[in-house]
Amino acid sequence: MKKCEMNVRDPYILVDGGKYYMYGSRGWELWNDCTGTDVYVSEDLENWSGPYEAFTYTPDFWANIQYWAPEVHKYKGKYYMFMSLVGVGWKRGTQILVSDSPMGPFKAHSERTVTPHEWECLDGTFYVDKQGNPYMVFCHEWVQSGDGTICAIRLSEDLKESVGEPIVLFSASSCPKIEPFTKKNEYVTDGPFMYRMTDGTLAMIWSSFAYGAGYCVVVSTSDNGEIDGKWTHKEELLYNDDGGHGMLFTDLNGQLCLVAHSPNGTKQERPFILPVEEADGTLRPCGPEMK
Repeated sequence: MKKCEMNVRDPYILVDGGKYYMYGSRGWELWNDCTGTDVYVSEDLENWSGPYEAFTYTPDFWANIQYWAPEVHKYKGKYYMFMSLVGVGWKRGTQILVSDSPMGPFKAHSERTVTPHEWECLDGTFYVDKQGNPYMVFCHEWVQSGDGTICAIRLSEDLKESVGEPIVLFSASSCPKIEPFTKKNEYVTDGPFMYRMTDGTLAMIWSSFAYGAGYCVVVSTSDNGEIDGKWTHKEELLYNDDGGHGMLFTDLNGQLCLVAHSPNGTKQERPFILPVEEADGTLRPCGPEMK
């Protein structure tokens, strides 16, 4: 299977054991009841096997609506899936699941969502600070807040629950490039992903809608090298052609890459991979899309 044959939204690539594992939202189940999430496997980023079901809905599981943006992080010998989902009577949030293998099967690890239960949240991602403390960075969704924000919350050492109160890192409207998503001046935040640059700068890529560019990927950096710093947004977008919700990974040849989806239309989404480099304090494409 080639990437152009995959209807995958919000792609995420884990590099582990000499292989690439791609997870993402099922395009054909995006707005409906969901039955599971998949993983595709490759050794060269061009030819992929799968899909293999990594998580399967069962009647005793609390949520079966809109399984979005699953991403898998290897941490202390286990594989943890952070996935946004909805259950009857529950607002959207991110739950943490666990497996002994990147192939799954993934099972519930946290007790339902670890995002604030009274908030509409999505796109939780994993971050460990310089002191080794685990955090989840996530979006407080614009559908509730009007001006979408990106927030962080501390996690327990076993990743089973959140600890303390969330902190707001920034709002979508704080980025001059971002335009309102609706006529009510509501702004979107999507898909945060944390990246430590070689000079120690803490960067984040995230997605929204930019003037003249549509769905896009923004680069932001913290002034103190940690999530509680002052965040500033780079003038230059990392991607600006109706694509986004990306993450960064280093391939088996040592090349830093962006994987994201484009176009952004429902059931049209396909993953793409773009070589990226650190330059002038930001992140930039440095080559053509990998076919």
